[in-house]
Amino acid sequence: MNVEQFSPPLVAILRGLSPQDAAAAGAALFGAGFRLLEVPLNRPGALESIAILAGMAPAGAIVGGGTMLSVADVEAVHAAGGRLMVAPNANPAVIARGAELGMLCAPGVATPTEGFAALAAGAHALKIFPAEMVGVAGLKAMKTVLPAGTPLWPVGGVTPGSLGTWLAAGATGFGIGGNLYTPGIDNDELARRAVEYIDAFHAAVA
Repeated sequence: MNVEQFSPPLVAILRGLSPQDAAAAGAALFGAGFRLLEVPLNRPGALESIAILAGMAPAGAIVGGGTMLSVADVEAVHAAGGRLMVAPNANPAVIARGAELGMLCAPGVATPTEGFAALAAGAHALKIFPAEMVGVAGLKAMKTVLPAGTPLWPVGGVTPGSLGTWLAAGATGFGIGGNLYTPGIDNDELARRAVEYIDAFHAAVA
């Protein structure tokens, strides 16, 4: 799967999203311009929420699961309509199964060793996690040794104001969690935050 077809490369991490709130949250995010939505599996109702979001995703958008730790997780998310595989770690078997099923695979890495192993297993993008620990300097160092053109997506503590600094260090996309979505957030506020991130991304790359 070609990562570049998804623009902007911002992943909305919807931890704790309930099936009852999924359609409204999806409408706010898709309407604001997000094209990558992730529902972490370590909360109740994740698969049902993924199915709802996948069913309403516009052309050029995909939905998937986060905290995908096993091959069974990959298969369950795929069966629900998910086409995005995100994990906090880099399990080669999980990555390979996601790639085999045609999913966009973005496993979590914090070192070059993990990054190379993830790419060898079939990863399309590398989730730099936790971004606060790796830091801008760490990302910049990793970029110098990883294959040219590897998509690098910091996740953890990313704010609209920090996008430019990360991009200058070599980031190409981002995963955005609690600074964008928290359970129970007003949908107008969610849309406002989403637009703020998208506008900040476009301004930074310009």
